[in-house]
Amino acid sequence: MTLTRALLCLALGETIVWAGLYYLFPALLLRWEEAEAWPKTLLTAAFAAAVMVSAVVSPLTGRLIDRGHGPLLMTGCALFGAAILALLPFAGSVEIFAFLWLLIGLAMGGSLYEPCFALVTRTRGIDARRGITLITLVAGFAGTLSFPLNHFVAEAGGWHAATWTFAILVAAVGAPLLWLGTSHLEREWRSRQPPVAASRSARSTEPPPAIWKNPVFWSLAAGFSLLGANHGIVINHLLPILADRGVGAGTAVFAASMIGPMQVAGRLALMASEKHVSGRAVATGCFAAILLATVALLLAEIQPAFVALFVVLQGSGHGIISIMKPVMIREVLGEKNFGAISGSIAVPYLAAFALSPFAGSLLWELGGYDLALAVGGVSSLVGLVCFRIASRPRPGIADT
Repeated sequence: MTLTRALLCLALGETIVWAGLYYLFPALLLRWEEAEAWPKTLLTAAFAAAVMVSAVVSPLTGRLIDRGHGPLLMTGCALFGAAILALLPFAGSVEIFAFLWLLIGLAMGGSLYEPCFALVTRTRGIDARRGITLITLVAGFAGTLSFPLNHFVAEAGGWHAATWTFAILVAAVGAPLLWLGTSHLEREWRSRQPPVAASRSARSTEPPPAIWKNPVFWSLAAGFSLLGANHGIVINHLLPILADRGVGAGTAVFAASMIGPMQVAGRLALMASEKHVSGRAVATGCFAAILLATVALLLAEIQPAFVALFVVLQGSGHGIISIMKPVMIREVLGEKNFGAISGSIAVPYLAAFALSPFAGSLLWELGGYDLALAVGGVSSLVGLVCFRIASRPRPGIADT
């Protein structure tokens, strides 16, 4: 198998696993609420808790990847997630349903982007950015697969049939593709390493103790987490925010649906310019784009044309930062124990993203969506400052 085919297997596998373990929830949320009469608040709380669980296990999954167990980890978690998906229709109460989603959170923590990018960065090193870009270009269509397929199957056979369909897809297609891609990357990496170096890598599973005392680590983690909080507030409340700006329902849905294509467009632009722009400059541009997107959303109440500017900036900025996050962690903190370090940074990032919809609701109750957007804008601005401080050149910081 060639490197390109391995990355394509990973990309397609991530698309299916994301569609089944993550996007299945928003795709079927209204059907669970209507068919089972389960409160939306409890359902969404269960999903937020699942994302939190995926954050908590990220350091552990990172250490397993550092030890060379990435292929078994990601494939096993995908299969485990498929098995739990298959059990969802048998949940007789919302409490059991919520518990099953906590288990799916374990599966997400070991099979979605965080472990995938950690493995690609570990095995590809300085060449990881192009591989991650290819994966995200394909996997960016996971929602495009999940929403219509869930709708079609649920219309024909109910939400039970839709859930079982994705359980089968994840187990029979997604997991094998993850195994093919990850095992090839791992074998290729081992073939390039001297035996002593490979053995030392397998034994080194913890971040170096100094990392916890390193202000650069915390500044970088804060920067990405604050940006994640902004994106979580804006995206999860986007339709009511646009309604509050006076945007019609049809236009609002169209604007929301265009954020995904803008993510892909941003990633394509990154591929075209990656040889000419530094990683720090690209990531800084992403922070600035998401900050300006929030400002555009605030101004949309005055001029609806700002909605289009918001879609372009928010979509492209978030699409590129998902690639640049692991790239910049490597550039700033080095390759050694990358999985464990990346997993540790993922904890506050995923926690911020999981809690941001609830935070947005509280801010809306206190001062409307103007206050929520203002706080989101400040969050991304402070995040930009933290990132710039963390990523400024320091001789000897990166272990490349």
